[in-house]
Amino acid sequence: MHSKREFLQQGLAASAALALGSAPALAQAGYPDKPIHTICMFPPGSGADVTVRFFSKKLSDALGKPVVVENRVGAFGNIATEAVARAKPDGYTIYIAPGSSVFAAAKHLFKKLPFDPVTDFEHVTTLARLPFLLIVAGDSPYKTVADLTADLKAKGDKASYGSVANTGLVGSELYKAEFGLKTVEVKYKDPQSMVNDLLGGNISFSHIDPTSVLGQLQSGKVRALATTAADRMKAMPSIPSAKDAGITNSDLTAWWSVHVPAKTDPAIVALLEKTFNEIAVQPEVAKFLNDIGVDTFPGDSKVLKALLAKDLDAWGKYVALAKIEQL
Repeated sequence: MHSKREFLQQGLAASAALALGSAPALAQAGYPDKPIHTICMFPPGSGADVTVRFFSKKLSDALGKPVVVENRVGAFGNIATEAVARAKPDGYTIYIAPGSSVFAAAKHLFKKLPFDPVTDFEHVTTLARLPFLLIVAGDSPYKTVADLTADLKAKGDKASYGSVANTGLVGSELYKAEFGLKTVEVKYKDPQSMVNDLLGGNISFSHIDPTSVLGQLQSGKVRALATTAADRMKAMPSIPSAKDAGITNSDLTAWWSVHVPAKTDPAIVALLEKTFNEIAVQPEVAKFLNDIGVDTFPGDSKVLKALLAKDLDAWGKYVALAKIEQL
């Protein structure tokens, strides 16, 4: 059985000022007329903390009010998520988070959550997304997924792969299930230790988020054979998608999103949706995200709700497939 591990620790950033259209109803209501607080589930200085701070700065630029980042760390994001769920629904508490993990996956990873991931929130919009990468050592003989698969079939349970996060674990188990592989999992506490063992030939492959191995990918120390998504990434179009590589059961994508407490004024939700989507499509923002292996993912409340429903169902199947033990 597999214990719960930390999710994405990737860095995103954004830049460019915005010019919003008028919002008479909100202007009459005076929103915003005081500082807004955004909640971050990661510690200060982490790559994901940078994500929240950059988007928060752009929100401040757009709305003309200070936006203060509060770090609520612990319990794999549940402390931060519960704080948002219990906050006053007035638009002054906003959650910028990896929604794929703290909402869709969390429901299946914990026996009891202190919040309902669907009904305790207004789900505002999507921001960005990234699949994990199936990686091998750059000096390995594996040029394609077919090369790797043939060798792993021959080695059976004598071969191993590395995992450091549940998303990566699921990506690897989907790959194994597609081809009937018996490759054995080796757990790691941090991405760099896992990559070092990969480079040292101690494990055959791993699934990891792009931001954790950008340097090794660019230097050629690590080779990416496929992503976990069904379609190719705009940020890394040369890397085959899972479907391209013959892994037909995988369409696993991590996504960042914006949420506020349930019963927040629909007009405020609409303004935040508009604002964040204008941030996400700024050329400078798209370039920065692409440079770190992340695709922009502007949407709306309907898109986010549909995605959450889809991934809530999918993660139930993923957790069962990977035999991840609930906490």
